[in-house]
Amino acid sequence: MSGQGQAAQAERRTETGRTVKLVLAGIAAAVAGLVIAMIAGGTASPRIIPGLPDEGALTRWGLPLSKLAMDVAGVLTVGVLLAATAFLPSDKGLLGKPALVYVRAASWLALVWAGAAAATMVFSLSDALGLPVLDVLGGNELTSFASQVSQGISLTLVVLFGVAIALFARGAITAGAAGGLLLLALITLLPPALTGHSASSPNHDLATTGVAVHLLVLALWVGGLAVLCGHALRRQPHLAVAAARFSSMALWCFIGVGLSGLFSVLARLTSLSELFTSAYGLLLLAKTAAFAVLGAIGWWHRKRTLPQLAAGGPGTFVRFASCEILVMFATVGLAVALSRTAPPPAVLPADRAFELLGYPMPPEISPANLASLWWLDLFSGTLIALLGGLYLAGVVRLARRGDSWPVGRTVAWFIGVLILLIATQSGVSRYAKVLFSAHMAEHMTLSMLVPIFLVLGAPVTLALRALKPAAQRGDRGPREWLTTILHSRFVSFVSHPAIATAIFVVSTYALYFTPLFAAAMEEHLGHIAMTVHFLISGSLFFWVIIGVDPAPHKLPHYARLMLLFVTMPFHAFFGIALMSMGTVLAGEWYDQLGRTWGVSALADQRTGGAIAWGFGEIPTLIVLIALAFQWWQDDDRKARRADRRADALAARTGGTGDAQLDAYNDYLAELDKRERAE
Repeated sequence: MSGQGQAAQAERRTETGRTVKLVLAGIAAAVAGLVIAMIAGGTASPRIIPGLPDEGALTRWGLPLSKLAMDVAGVLTVGVLLAATAFLPSDKGLLGKPALVYVRAASWLALVWAGAAAATMVFSLSDALGLPVLDVLGGNELTSFASQVSQGISLTLVVLFGVAIALFARGAITAGAAGGLLLLALITLLPPALTGHSASSPNHDLATTGVAVHLLVLALWVGGLAVLCGHALRRQPHLAVAAARFSSMALWCFIGVGLSGLFSVLARLTSLSELFTSAYGLLLLAKTAAFAVLGAIGWWHRKRTLPQLAAGGPGTFVRFASCEILVMFATVGLAVALSRTAPPPAVLPADRAFELLGYPMPPEISPANLASLWWLDLFSGTLIALLGGLYLAGVVRLARRGDSWPVGRTVAWFIGVLILLIATQSGVSRYAKVLFSAHMAEHMTLSMLVPIFLVLGAPVTLALRALKPAAQRGDRGPREWLTTILHSRFVSFVSHPAIATAIFVVSTYALYFTPLFAAAMEEHLGHIAMTVHFLISGSLFFWVIIGVDPAPHKLPHYARLMLLFVTMPFHAFFGIALMSMGTVLAGEWYDQLGRTWGVSALADQRTGGAIAWGFGEIPTLIVLIALAFQWWQDDDRKARRADRRADALAARTGGTGDAQLDAYNDYLAELDKRERAE
């Protein structure tokens, strides 16, 4: 072997050794943070009462350690897929060699993730039953726990999704495939977190959404930086590009982690003093301090190390990134210990409605109460802030560039956002969980009114004009990703007029005339799913009818008009079916609330059917006006285009540009010529 080959091998061994040391140091920091937090919180040595079952020291330490392994493997899986999808350049959708290495690494990490989730399931059952680990293995209890208990079901999903990621990652070679695996990995993070303390907190709606957002942005932040640091230690190409992209994402992750953590604290603690008087509050303070340290390091990265990295000096970046990784993994250990520490007991009213809703039963419905009983729904509030903020940012960018954007589209968009705000944050949202009629009014508003104004705002066109193309030719930035999604087979399928109409109509019947509606009403995630479904199904349908953005399937205006008139009666039939029913949909849910005012649940359901029957007139009128205006605009554009072609033809031939008119003029000229000859 030549001297250059031996030197290259030695350099690779050195780089591998550095990476292994960083991984081991990160794991050690996470374990140290977990152990210290468990000892400080008292969960390491709980008080054992004689005569009561004891799971043993193996479970007390094995459960948090297996959860730590599960969280770390999940975060690293997200990190390597994020690096392959977004940080490293691709060539016309194909992954480069370093990105392919990360996708293959995701396969092995996902297997570790699934294995750690299986171990966590065994330790969780041991902890729940108070039995040693060996006593719960091989029995029927483990099967029942995995298939019937929410905590066991969530861990089973992690095992299944982890194995799926591991299998599909073996054959992924495109950025689109890696992006799909990244989305699946982010979804896999959620089930265990949403069945912990957040599901049992006083304001479980706020806590559930807060912990979900907190976990997702934290995984992107920690996983992305961990892989980026390993990328720098191994001296892989495109480090400056990847670091700049991570830095842009990290700022938003820092904001998201801070806000979601704040909302989670507000949902779990009932007073500020509990931060200093309870073990849970003290661990929160320690996690907050680590968060502040991470923010300071991130600020230093953006100010000092990124310019040095762009200048060709990765040494400072590696040193600071390594310190940041250690702090991050120690914070992950704190978070696992925090999940094993019970929040301070909250004094809750003995009210079944409060347990189910997260707030007391509202007073009897009235216009004043609908207007005054505002309630923060974190998911919808975040969605509203994103829709309004991103659209406004796009308009501002065009204005700074000197480009114009139609005022009517901006007005239409923000009318839709305002209606969405009223439907999801006002008293309408509170009563939607108590009265079927209020729920139906919210449903009709979200699916048939808000989407009309959103599609008239042309957000896709605005994004394509405002976003900058990727710096490197063939690579995929946000603009290229948006274009790829628009041209994908999936979007072409769901936006087909027949499919979009079927989703808009059939899904309504499938939701309410099957057990889906009862299941969705009992969980906050079910309410979120219904909100998302109403908005997406309505936006797809009205995109086909009056959409301004380019669509894969273009219908002539008369066909759009016919489709509108054919579709709207189905909602009237749906309302008639509700009014004629003799049983209450999701009756068990409404019975548990114990509402003592207003009409009966069946009478209220009939009122909801009447709302569904009569609500369609207003959206239909708005759509007809918009469609007529678009039809007139289209005819006017065609007329002007024909005039321009005629003028161009006249300039080339010396005629008027109109063949019939030119023939008639030639005929008159011939007659005049004959008369003069005679």
